[in-house]
Amino acid sequence: MKKIACIDVGLKRIGVALCMHGDIVSPQEAILRKNREQASSEVDAFLKEWDIELLVVGLPKSGGSCEEMQRRISHFVGLLSFDKEIVYQDEYGSSVEAKEMMQGITRQKRDGKIDSMAAKVILERYLLAQKED
Repeated sequence: MKKIACIDVGLKRIGVALCMHGDIVSPQEAILRKNREQASSEVDAFLKEWDIELLVVGLPKSGGSCEEMQRRISHFVGLLSFDKEIVYQDEYGSSVEAKEMMQGITRQKRDGKIDSMAAKVILERYLLAQKED
């Protein structure tokens, strides 16, 4: 089983989730974005620390500003020095789903918990799609 990470790239925070074996996906601490270089460097360090073999990246496939976000996300991924497999997974509705899952657990703070929960949702969708293939 591959060690898989998922990132949900946002303008202020990058949600992060891991799947080290099997189907168990755990959200990690989000990476706060000060600038692209700092954020990509922190993502690279995270991927190296966990010896990740596959990176799943949330990508909007529909919605109003989806083309602009696709361009920004592709550019960000291009800054990474990660040289293993990268796949894109539709992230549509993942943040809404994450907020619903977190209701009552945490107030809607800007600490990145929801961003990482969205990354968890995206990674679980990817794993489910792999099982169905």
